Amino acid sequence: MNVAVAPGPRRTSELALRIVSGAVMAAAALAVAWLGGPLFGLFWTLVGVAVGVEWAWLATPEPKARRNAAAIVAVTLGAAGALFSVGSLLLFDYGLTLPLIALGGLAAAFAARPAYLAGAAAPYGAATFLGVILLRQDPSDGLLATLWLFAAVWGADIGAYATGRTLGGPKLAPALSPKKTWSGAIGGAVIGTGASLLVARLGGVEALGPLVVLGFLATVATVVGDLFESAMKRRFGAKDSGRIIPGHGGLMDRMDGFLVAATLAALVGLARGGFDGAAQGLLRW
Repeated sequence: MNVAVAPGPRRTSELALRIVSGAVMAAAALAVAWLGGPLFGLFWTLVGVAVGVEWAWLATPEPKARRNAAAIVAVTLGAAGALFSVGSLLLFDYGLTLPLIALGGLAAAFAARPAYLAGAAAPYGAATFLGVILLRQDPSDGLLATLWLFAAVWGADIGAYATGRTLGGPKLAPALSPKKTWSGAIGGAVIGTGASLLVARLGGVEALGPLVVLGFLATVATVVGDLFESAMKRRFGAKDSGRIIPGHGGLMDRMDGFLVAATLAALVGLARGGFDGAAQGLLRW
């Protein structure tokens, strides 16, 4: 006989821990976004290092190779983040960053052989910080573009969670992530797009039409990133990427959607505004 068990104190406490951890992370991200400068670059570089190390750790089963690959990835991403954050102040070329990441990825793959997927930890971790640092460095709209990005990603995440739990319904991709539903994905897209538009409007952006499309695409990017990370964890035989965040798992679990959305936003801004005006290229149409 099947007996339905009501959610107990443990589940409630886990949800409370998740909320508190999420609030602390959001507050830290908002604080460094407001301050900007090298501190912002350092903060996001450290996040990217943690994401890359988690990937290398999951992808490499042999202990010694795992440690070597993770160390190479950490050094590579730390150097790349520092170069990208302060390189312009020291007259270094941004173009040095990508070759450095590529070389680090190749070195990590060699160290982890035959677990060559460990090499992807370098570009994957770098995607966590390159886009958001590029947007924030714009002296005109850097802060606004960063807040726009946060609103799109966090709105999509919260909206998907709330809508999916409330409405349920057909699964989005049961083979990759059994808990995600179409209702959650649609709710997340609506709330994330709306939140990003609100931030843009409050920031004085007048032409909102293109941002409806970009906000929606950013929310879709969060779903794509989430499903991709779920697929990789299944391949590596892991439920969570780590245990660094109480109630959430690893940083890779939290940044999976953000890094795709940030990369998309940065590429749009870069195409229209260049390295010095990426935020304006993203927001001003």
